[in-house]
Amino acid sequence: MARTFRLSIAPVSGVVSRRAAAVCAVLVPLVGLAFVLEIATGDFPLPVADAIAALTGTTDAATAFIVHSLRLPRALVGLLAGAAFGLSGALFQALTRNPLASPDIIGVTQGAGLAAVAGILLGVGGGLALSTVALIGGVTSAVAAYALAWRRGTTSYRIVLVGIGIAALCASVTNYLLLKGNIYQTQQALHWLVGNLSGRGWQHVRPLAVAVAVLVPLALLLHRWLLDLQLGDDVARGLGVPVQRARLGVLLAGVGLVAVATAAAGPVGFVALTAPQIARRLVRTPAPPLVAAALTGALLVLAADLVAREAIPGTELPVGVVTGALGGPYLLWLLARVNRVGSRG
Repeated sequence: MARTFRLSIAPVSGVVSRRAAAVCAVLVPLVGLAFVLEIATGDFPLPVADAIAALTGTTDAATAFIVHSLRLPRALVGLLAGAAFGLSGALFQALTRNPLASPDIIGVTQGAGLAAVAGILLGVGGGLALSTVALIGGVTSAVAAYALAWRRGTTSYRIVLVGIGIAALCASVTNYLLLKGNIYQTQQALHWLVGNLSGRGWQHVRPLAVAVAVLVPLALLLHRWLLDLQLGDDVARGLGVPVQRARLGVLLAGVGLVAVATAAAGPVGFVALTAPQIARRLVRTPAPPLVAAALTGALLVLAADLVAREAIPGTELPVGVVTGALGGPYLLWLLARVNRVGSRG
């Protein structure tokens, strides 16, 4: 069931699925719970009530320092990066009509990672500078994949195949750069390449929050065109959609989201692949729902980081290790399913 709406203050109308609204209504408190648990968890565990009190400013100075200076930036990076990964994956999968066309499969994440590693080895500082470098790398790899897949138009399977090749090329160059860097730089880059929320501070939160605040509304505004593009280029043109501009806008929004998330948290594997598909199955829609995918991505990253911190007593795993361990089998299942139904996206 769905309900239509129309805003009287602007020429905006749309359709809201009741099931999608219900799923989002469940995901929001789950994300909030994972966020609070992320703040309460650490070498010095805090009661959940104290963690909430610290967020509202009604606690002692020591607890406020632990929360606001050490744990809140990490939780915010996990929340924002997870939402960015999930939304980016939904944009790419909807644009190409292929469940395998996530940023970490078609080379966008690897391009952003290559640029960020090069920036680390060249001494580029963190925060905004590293986010800008990663954005350039992600955009470059996405444009290359799109251009190489162009044959009087593009198809989803060509984009995926070309993207896999670009991902392999970027991974090879990244390994070469790691061999050429000094020990300290290489260690720093490797620590980042796994996908890690440890040591994240406000310098990582600010550029990520600004980028998300700009790109998420842009992605939601492009959603109507995205739905039309899924009907095919000819049908979309008949509906008045500027196909090339719409596709470029969706591509840039998705690349921007995954690039800034990768710069802040590292290339956290498989979140952009799995979150949209989980959200699609929860909402039961033909294409990944954008808002539900963003919430699912945030929940996955926060929950994976909690597991990474508590799974082995005395040892803190990178969050990318947990998402990789869960996402690898999911990718194999998805490949088997796509092959079984004979789907090309």
